Amino acid sequence: MNIGEVAERSGIPPKTIRYYEDIGLVRPQRSENGYRAFRETDLHKLTFLGRARALGFSIEDCRTLLGLYEDESRESAQVKAVAEEHLSEIDSKIAQLQAMRQTLSHLVAACHGDDRPDCPILSDLSGAQAG
Repeated sequence: MNIGEVAERSGIPPKTIRYYEDIGLVRPQRSENGYRAFRETDLHKLTFLGRARALGFSIEDCRTLLGLYEDESRESAQVKAVAEEHLSEIDSKIAQLQAMRQTLSHLVAACHGDDRPDCPILSDLSGAQAG
């Protein structure tokens, strides 16, 4: 398969596929004229990577997971540890977003939104006391 076909079948843009090749996540064969020649195993890896990235795993986590996937002697505990760490990071981000939302919601409610110049939102952003 050429890069266009593997991109279409995997749902990953050619630019991303080239990047994955540059960092060693996939290693397509090369034809005599230098064109990439993707195998079914490359397509499978790219689909795997696309799904992992869609779940928010970092490139390094993807590298680890792909290595574990290809290691038939792996322990599922190793995979679970990577996934639990990522889940913990997601939970932390959700907590941060909820705190941001709560603060911004409070500031929006405190702002009169009229023709007066005083604005609790700007006061908060500048570090001044809202009042």
